[in-house]
Amino acid sequence: MPTCLPTVLRRCHACASERFRANGKFRVNANHKLLDAWLLVLCTGCGDTAKLAVLERMNVRSVRPGLLDRMHDNDPGLAAELLQDPVVRRRNRIALDWDDAWRLDTGGSDHLDREVIDVSVRFAARIPVRPVRLIAEGLGLSRAEVGRLIAEGKLVSAVRLSGRLSGDFTFTRKR
Repeated sequence: MPTCLPTVLRRCHACASERFRANGKFRVNANHKLLDAWLLVLCTGCGDTAKLAVLERMNVRSVRPGLLDRMHDNDPGLAAELLQDPVVRRRNRIALDWDDAWRLDTGGSDHLDREVIDVSVRFAARIPVRPVRLIAEGLGLSRAEVGRLIAEGKLVSAVRLSGRLSGDFTFTRKR
């Protein structure tokens, strides 16, 4: 589950840093019946503010009132939703860095001594994480040990465990 907003990867025009921090602040500007809205992000190097376009030249009547209210209230939940939106990321040419922005809840470790355990992994948000890393942290093993268990067939899943996943999956560990 996420613990904070991810770091935005984009080049700063002022200091050439490539990391921005989102704090959930929005700027909304109306020009007659047209509306522009941006998510504000701060450069981690120099503190300069950059604007990520959320709405561009939208007719005021075509914007949901709830969305507009959330922007006016600087809703951090809306900022998290918009940062994960592929359209917003593509339009603003940004990528996200989720390092140190999530945590793993295992529900306890009393089940680790069983012969066979079935584990279901549920994502609270679409955070791209390597399943091997999640499994290693959840079972208290090293990543190399998890890789060895996969190679030996003692750790199996219907999904490919190499690469990154951001959706729910299950796996079975056999002793």
